[in-house]
Formats: sequence, structure tokens, C-alpha cells
Amino acid sequence: MSGDRDGSPQGSEGSLEGIWAPSALGHLQELCFSELEAKEMSPLVALLLVAGLCAAVPGHPEDTPRLVSSNTKFAFSLYKQLASKTPNKNVIFSPLSISMALAFLSLGARNSTLSEILEGLKFNLTETPQSEIHRGFQHLLSALSRPNDPLQLSVGNAMFVSESQKLLEKFKADAQALYASEALSTSFQDTAAAEKLINQYVEKKTQGKIVDLVKGLDQRTAMVLVNYIFFKAKWKTPFDPRDTFKSKFHVSKTRSVRVPMMSIEDLTAPYFRDEELACTVVELPYTSNDSALFILPDPGKMKQLEARLSPETLRRWKASLRRR
Repeated sequence: MSGDRDGSPQGSEGSLEGIWAPSALGHLQELCFSELEAKEMSPLVALLLVAGLCAAVPGHPEDTPRLVSSNTKFAFSLYKQLASKTPNKNVIFSPLSISMALAFLSLGARNSTLSEILEGLKFNLTETPQSEIHRGFQHLLSALSRPNDPLQLSVGNAMFVSESQKLLEKFKADAQALYASEALSTSFQDTAAAEKLINQYVEKKTQGKIVDLVKGLDQRTAMVLVNYIFFKAKWKTPFDPRDTFKSKFHVSKTRSVRVPMMSIEDLTAPYFRDEELACTVVELPYTSNDSALFILPDPGKMKQLEARLSPETLRRWKASLRRR
């Protein structure tokens, strides 16, 4: 699903011909996903904070559970790869954002390209038809869109396509109906104007939290695929800012940094001590019906814990939580 710098394909089977009219086929040269900053946060905590968004959606339609299961598998699989490649750095990403953006892109893919995208997202295509995958994301987006909820969550996609490419009407219709996504004609010849268009779009959708997402676009760019996510919620039991204090955060066995730490006394919360995996699990609820799951490995046990991460482990932790 890639192309070299002059746009010629690498690999002969499969295509994205369902996006463009046959007279205007092109290949991806840019895939841009919004980045979320993490400052001195455990990579494991960061993963589960975002993976949890897809694990507890109320009122699952019939075709959503398999979507959630596949996305959870994808989340852990991708996390392990990212953590292994950056062992001494924090990792924060939204697996839901990545899988949603690529599933959206797959609307226009065919043959081996289509199979590779969906199988890479951990979907079993013999058990889950393509149409069910798209319906699942449609229902998930609808469930996550709760404008009157105390928890603010906005997630979506946009495709910025070169003016030289002609989009198929069916692709545009399916993108809007299934993913509430837009495909916008863009002049990449004027790179400054294209960057401004994309950055203003993302800044608006994330309420000003993500700015200057795209820089240094090439005039030969055929398409930029963007996913954005905005999340804001209040703790059910808020932390008092006056109790914040500086303390050591251990980045590794030999290095630590001093960072602000939140503190609260007499808090009762769902808790589980996992002796088998040498970690502590704590769940903190928001004012909505949602919660964040924090996994705290014992000193020196991070790699052991990472190796055992799986959907089954997550389910066991959730089932074992007891208030204390």
C-alpha cells in the first residue's frame, strides 16, 4: 500500500481504485495521524487509557463486539511493537484512531491491498465480512458521540485529496454515511495553503489542542489522511491542585526526573493486586459512566508485564477489581 517518491507503485497486486476514478489512480505518499503528547507518563498507562475507549461502549449493536475484540487485539499488538522499538521512551497513541482511519481508507481498496489493511487491523475476514466491519465502526462512532454527556469525546477522519484526482461519488457517500468523514479537494501545488487548510481543520476539530499537525508537505503529495481525537473528562472524585507535589518519576533503573504528582487521601476505588504479573491495577471513574484503568508494574517488571498483555489479561483484570 505504498509508493515511492515519484508515485509509482511498489508491488503489483491490490489497489486503492475504489477511491479514485479509473482515469485518475494514485498512490498514498502521506499518512498523517494526529499525535498526542505524553510527558513522563508510563507507556503502559497511556495505552490502556486510550484502548479503554473501545472496550466499554454501552449498548453494543450486534456487529460491534467483534469490532471491539479485533481493535483490542490490534491495540496490544501495536503497543508491543512500538514499545520494543522505543524501549527508553514514553509511548502514547490511540489504537482506535489508527484502526478507524485505515478502515475508512479501506473503503476504496481492492484485492490484496484491502486484505492486508483489514488483516493488519486483526480482523478475520472469513468470520467478519467487510460490510460488518464498516457497520461496526459506524455504530461505534454513533455510540461515542454523546453531546450531552459530561465526558467530551470527539473522534473523526478527513481525507485531503489532490485536485488532480477525481474522487468516486460512491466513496464520498460511503465515507460520510459510515465514518462521518469528509474528502476535501486540496491544491498541494501551494504547499503553504494546503498545510494551513489541514492544520486549521484539525485545530478546529480538537478545540485548539492540536496545532500545526502537518509541516513540510511535498508538492507531489496525492493525499493526506488525518485522524483526530479530542478527549476531556472530569474525575468523579477530583484531585485538589493544592495537594500537587514534586516527586521522582523513575524513567529507568538508573534515571529519574522530578515531576508534579497528584495526591488524594481516603479514596475508595476498584483495585486489584496481580501477583502473577507483579503489578497493581487501579480504576478511576469519571463523572460520566466511563473510567480510566491504570496498570502499575512492580520495579523491574515492565517487560515481563508487556509480554503478557492480551485481551484476556485485560478482561481478567476488569473482572478482578474490588473496591477498597
